Amino acid sequence: MPRHIYACPLRWSDMDAFGHVNNVVFLRYLEEARIDFTFTNAGEAGEKAFSEGSVVARHEIDYLRPLVYRPEPITIETWLTRLANASFTVAYEIKDPDIVYVRASTIVVPYDLAAARPRRLTAGERAFLADYLEPATVAA
Repeated sequence: MPRHIYACPLRWSDMDAFGHVNNVVFLRYLEEARIDFTFTNAGEAGEKAFSEGSVVARHEIDYLRPLVYRPEPITIETWLTRLANASFTVAYEIKDPDIVYVRASTIVVPYDLAAARPRRLTAGERAFLADYLEPATVAA
């Protein structure tokens, strides 16, 4: 199963009064990795439909270790754990080679911005996403 790898820069302003990256900032990191995966990576693969819109329906996040600011980027690995007709679940690990700081997941719903309503995944979107899906987790 391939994983999308994103090198996420840390910003000095991400740090809180306790000297580590604030818990809320991790959601921004997940967003950056997800956008890089569904817009940049998919666009480079020829799939442009994601740029038509999507919304987040749910986030789940487990904070495993504090992350202290440093100038080097953090690695975010992204893959899918569920692929349905009108949603998909993105899984993440925010990590260094030997340390996992956060494990998280996001349910994403494709969205028709013009009609202001959810939509089904296109065949191209499903084909792109299927390459990142763990084999035994395909949903109807």
